Amino acid sequence: MSGDSVTALPGGSLNWIAVWRRNYLAWKKAALASLLGHLAEPLIYLFGLGAGLGVMVGRVGGVSYTAFLAAGMVATSAMTAATFETIYAAFGRMEGQRTWEAMLYTQLRLGDIVLGEMAWAATKAALAGAGIGVVAAALGYTQWLSLLYALPVIALTGLAFASLGMVVTALAPSYDYFIFYQTLVITPILFLSGAVFPVDQLPIVFQTAARFLPLSHSIDLIRPIMLGHPVVDVCLHVGALCSYIVIPFFLSTALLRRRLLR
Repeated sequence: MSGDSVTALPGGSLNWIAVWRRNYLAWKKAALASLLGHLAEPLIYLFGLGAGLGVMVGRVGGVSYTAFLAAGMVATSAMTAATFETIYAAFGRMEGQRTWEAMLYTQLRLGDIVLGEMAWAATKAALAGAGIGVVAAALGYTQWLSLLYALPVIALTGLAFASLGMVVTALAPSYDYFIFYQTLVITPILFLSGAVFPVDQLPIVFQTAARFLPLSHSIDLIRPIMLGHPVVDVCLHVGALCSYIVIPFFLSTALLRRRLLR
């Protein structure tokens, strides 16, 4: 492949759709198993913590703890689905299967591939988040219309974590290194961002750190929407999520270009 094909910028505004479609066609053969896998952990949190801690905690912010937790799990499932798609599936297509290498012999550029992978990860994140939302709506913890309003934020959350995941994919020498990202980054984000308990109950230093985490901004948008509360600082939260999409995208493509040209 030529250095021109391994360029950080997309070759066309819609070229990424070919990458998205390729991943969709491969995924739909095992779609049900994939969806169930992404729903399992958030549902365990929802029913396990909701039924256990909910009895002791009671109400949080004027709603039941389970309703509070359900909104957090919608955002968390989007984070998890997008992360796993980029750090495992996308890495496999790049490194093991050599799918990216084959794509780079076409008119596609590296930027198109990364954008397509991010869009596909965001699609799976939206499906996972919507799945948890459907369960929450069926149990009466949110309104169906509210869930519909939350879908764009769920997809935006998926894009943000997909973009971050692509940076990890660009840096990781092998699959073995992804466990560090999961344990040292994703797990602390889950517990510091207000998904499981209110951020204002944390020590001040952790509250400050939470303001910079992408999942915090996602939850600050999704939770009020799902609970029927006013959403404040919309532009701040959307802008923060967009910055987590754009900056890691260019960083990952630059790192991947260097990796593929070695």
